[in-house]
Amino acid sequence: MLYMKRFATAVLVSVAVYTLVLQGQQKPDRTPMNALAERYVKTVLAMGQHDADYVDAYYGPPEWKTAVETAKISLDAVASQARAIRADLEKLPTSSRRGDMDALRWHYLHRQLLALEARVRMLRGERLSFDEESQALYDAVAPSYPTSHFQAIIDKLDKRFPGEGSLAVRYDAWRKPFTIPREKLDAVFQKAITGCRDRTRKHISLPASESFTLEYVTNKPWSGYNWYQGNFKSLIQVNTDLPIFIDRAIDLACHEGYPGHHVYNALLEKHLVRDRGWIEFTVYPLFSPQSLIAEGTANFGIEVAFPGKDRVAYEKTVLFPAAGIDPARADEYYEVQGLVEQLSYAGNEAARGYLDGKMSAVEAANYLETYGLYSPERAKQRVRFIDKYRSYVINYNLGKDMVRAYIESRGGSVENTAQRWSEFEKLMASPRLPSGLK
Repeated sequence: MLYMKRFATAVLVSVAVYTLVLQGQQKPDRTPMNALAERYVKTVLAMGQHDADYVDAYYGPPEWKTAVETAKISLDAVASQARAIRADLEKLPTSSRRGDMDALRWHYLHRQLLALEARVRMLRGERLSFDEESQALYDAVAPSYPTSHFQAIIDKLDKRFPGEGSLAVRYDAWRKPFTIPREKLDAVFQKAITGCRDRTRKHISLPASESFTLEYVTNKPWSGYNWYQGNFKSLIQVNTDLPIFIDRAIDLACHEGYPGHHVYNALLEKHLVRDRGWIEFTVYPLFSPQSLIAEGTANFGIEVAFPGKDRVAYEKTVLFPAAGIDPARADEYYEVQGLVEQLSYAGNEAARGYLDGKMSAVEAANYLETYGLYSPERAKQRVRFIDKYRSYVINYNLGKDMVRAYIESRGGSVENTAQRWSEFEKLMASPRLPSGLK
């Protein structure tokens, strides 16, 4: 996506992981919390029978999925089950969550269930405002910016690109030479992946068997997508419908791979599923608070792996030459991109106006072109994305900002590289909620 990453139309199942949980170092016990976690997983799977996009990944016991598919319980029953699990969770003695991780686990399950209940209400036809929906599903509300905020940035860029026609058209024409040629796409992405992986492995201990497969696809509403398959494996797809600019190589390699989604899921599997036997993390409900953490760490992970001028230096010496793009223009390119990045919340405003009924689809696309500098094709693609995934858009920019603030508040500054990576890894390997980042 900019980073339209994680949208599944099918449930992914891996027998291997749950077998290792049962037979390996850690076996799930039958504590009340674990029993509730099992009920939670089955309820999420049942929700997936009514909402094809709800279950993004699943690598728990395959018989649970089969049983859910056979039972075909109603949406009302899904809602009742979620409420019952939450009620039983609230009845657990506080002694069951004395440790920091146990407390995080309790709050995670409780908040994920509330989000599930909200999604059920939405499927039943309840209309929530953009902000109400994001709070209910993702445990966060994005700030709202007036048009004047974006116009001030647009004015700076307008002076940078004088001429006829809209600024979006002039900007798109300027960056055309920075397009990765189709025949060089894989070579550039492989080098970007290598750079992201090498930097990540210096700071994060990853399972020896972790890996992912990279594919190039077309006719998708997103630009990149990580399908986590369990057993420390991912399938990463890159959409080639539209031209891919040079900055997207590191963006996607980090966001989808290292230290982004692939690493995030591998750490959850290793530390929570295998080591602790927390079966609830074998399922990933897309429309839930977990997504803000997933997308926020994936986006901030780009800055963690390539802080400050490190990125431009790497691109000058490795990626620009691999793409056949003049390395002498790298500083110029990223100076402009730094300004364009300040327009990222314009996408939220377009989605907020559109979903709240204050903009038509055409008006939302026009807003994206004017204040987000989207090309007409990308603006239309983004509106299709908003149609389908609605307030999910906040997870990218707000998620990144919340994760950055959290990491830096704990000493993980740009200057303190070791602490930055340490706090980043601890966050990804924990069940912390968006509200817990404040």
